[in-house]
Amino acid sequence: MQFEERACGFLCQKSWLYGIISVPENLLTSKGVLIVVGGPQYRVGSHRQFTLIARYLAAKGVPVMRFDVRGMGDSEGDIRTFEEIDNDLKSAIDQFYLEIPNIKEIILWGLCDAATAAAFYAHTDKRVSGLVLINPWVRTESSLAKTYFKHYYFKRLFDSGLWKKFLSGKFDFYASLYSVVRFIKDFISSYFKSESKNQSEYFEDNNPNLTLQERMYSGLKIFDGKLLVITSGNDLTAKEFLDLVKNSNKWQKLLANVKQQNLPDANHTFSHRVWRDQVAQWTYDWIKLIDSK
Repeated sequence: MQFEERACGFLCQKSWLYGIISVPENLLTSKGVLIVVGGPQYRVGSHRQFTLIARYLAAKGVPVMRFDVRGMGDSEGDIRTFEEIDNDLKSAIDQFYLEIPNIKEIILWGLCDAATAAAFYAHTDKRVSGLVLINPWVRTESSLAKTYFKHYYFKRLFDSGLWKKFLSGKFDFYASLYSVVRFIKDFISSYFKSESKNQSEYFEDNNPNLTLQERMYSGLKIFDGKLLVITSGNDLTAKEFLDLVKNSNKWQKLLANVKQQNLPDANHTFSHRVWRDQVAQWTYDWIKLIDSK
């Protein structure tokens, strides 16, 4: 199917933001996909992923908008973290509706901290009916330490390259020992801080003391739309998220009926074409699925 791409500019709290909308010749869905961009990043994406997925979906009849948040790419304003872009998302959705009046619902699509930003925002805007979360960012000191211990240091013990270095005398024993000891101290410290702080199974959304993981859980628990979660097999960020879900009854319950996909060999940004194409295909298939219900 043919599609066109048009540039757009719109205001967000006195700053001009700029984006690109991929518009199908014939809309085959009432849903529009807004690609949320985390930082430091702009609307093209790593390996042009955001551009390519927008064109892939538009060629199949799904309108897509991608834009630069304040302080990034071509947009004006001060740079801000992924936890501070709610107004950017609202302004972008407002513009999306003006550009394509036929859309009735918005799906937010985000990678890494952009996925987390989308999860924070979605329940605050009734126009958002779906979320596609790619390798969501749920990092804390404790989760990072646990993930490195489980998926990096333990795995290194079975790395033939490590033992070849050791046997050839090229292994820096003292530097490695120092690194391991420091890691263990940090791990123990962060673990007990986490355990002493997080006792409650349920959280209030407006509590300013919530951790990032608690805020995300709270936002998703309130959100009544559809979810798709896609993770990479070769990515510590994804492993942190999957470990969080695996070790938490409330997270398992939350995601029990959520469509989840995993690419075992893919890295964080899906740098190979076959991985990017698979993510695009899964996104489209999921949109068709929820359209049919």
